[in-house]
Amino acid sequence: MTDNKPPTAEALTNGAESHGVPTTIAQQYDLLPKLIPNLDRHLTFPLLEFLSGLEGDESAEVTKAKFELLKQTNMTDYVASLWQEINDSDEVPEEFVKKREEVLQRLSLFTEETSQIDELLNDESVVSNLRSDKVANLKFLEQQHGVTIQMVDMLYDYGRFQYSCGSYANAAHLLDQFRILSTDNDKASSASWGKLAADILTTNWEVVMEEVNKVKESIDTKLFNNPLAQLDHRTWLIHWTLFPFFNYEPARDTITEMLFSPSFINTIQTNCPWILRYLAAAVITNRNRTRNTGAYQKQLKDLVRVVRQEGYEYNDPVTEFVKALHVDFDFEAAQKKLEEAEEVLKGDFFLSASADAFVEAARHLISESYCKIHQRIDIRDLSARLGLNQDEGEKWIVNLIRDTRMDGKLDYQQGTVLMNHPANSVYQQVIERTKGSFFRTSVLSAAVAK
Repeated sequence: MTDNKPPTAEALTNGAESHGVPTTIAQQYDLLPKLIPNLDRHLTFPLLEFLSGLEGDESAEVTKAKFELLKQTNMTDYVASLWQEINDSDEVPEEFVKKREEVLQRLSLFTEETSQIDELLNDESVVSNLRSDKVANLKFLEQQHGVTIQMVDMLYDYGRFQYSCGSYANAAHLLDQFRILSTDNDKASSASWGKLAADILTTNWEVVMEEVNKVKESIDTKLFNNPLAQLDHRTWLIHWTLFPFFNYEPARDTITEMLFSPSFINTIQTNCPWILRYLAAAVITNRNRTRNTGAYQKQLKDLVRVVRQEGYEYNDPVTEFVKALHVDFDFEAAQKKLEEAEEVLKGDFFLSASADAFVEAARHLISESYCKIHQRIDIRDLSARLGLNQDEGEKWIVNLIRDTRMDGKLDYQQGTVLMNHPANSVYQQVIERTKGSFFRTSVLSAAVAK
């Protein structure tokens, strides 16, 4: 129990390893100081582990940061080992020995005091009699089994204690049991956050997404009279969802839709514009994943709009790549920013495993935009813009034309590609621009009628 250690960076990044010493550009755009205030101390530990991997041998500063981060927890053996490493000592100070004994004593006490209610909640005959009404459940358990409010609250305290010890699976189980019975909304909300963190740290991603939805619903319904609290809680939830966002494929579309919803995109723009890096990376890499091109184009359009609006507030090579390509149509700047973005992504805990996929998808976006604008394309020129040699660029363009079904013809002798861009008729353009007008008019009329 006391010798538990938080999960490593590798455990929370699908086994992706750090990419060596971070470059100056990665250090310049490091988001760690912005992320840490919005994460639980246990969730912060894997980020520090990743940082130590970037720096090769773990630096004294990172070790000290780990010690300061975890010294208030109950992981006394691991904290003591950090102290020994920092002070280059083989001896363990008395304070750690004393705290270890206290932790074990409290563990024994909690186990004894919660044994009765834990047995009841694991008894199918008891659980089958529980209903959705918590007040009725408490009354039933009190009358039939002698359960008190204090015993229920003890589950909450024990869950927090287990979490502080680094026993995340046990913490999640206890906090879930507490939520089933507790009528204290504040504690139940706190338990939901604790269970979400515990599930993240055990990489139980399916359950994590269920907890994300519960926390989101709680923010929307229970805090609707407190906009400032909603803003703060949504900010925390956005940061916590970065863990499943890039580690659990089925969560990618769900979280992307959530972040683009009005309440969450407003939170990002107001409180944490640096999240645009992760949103941009998700949208761009989604190009290779999604089959719904309409939904992808809408997400890309929304992303470009937000990046343009927030350019004065936040920018980094990832967002600047989006701006260069889709706002300024500057292909040389886009290529330069793509090279910088690759370095930044490799130095980012959440995005390091997605760096190659991002570069691949970004090259497709550059190629498509370039081919749509130009009629005759020099293969050597386009290859240079993509950071490829001429042979690689030639294969790239052939695959692009095949995959996107563009109307293009490759001239090997001239080293060019001829693109055929049939112009839309005036009638078709009018139809495209007005096809949504009837629906918008209906909505406007209904609003006026109210």
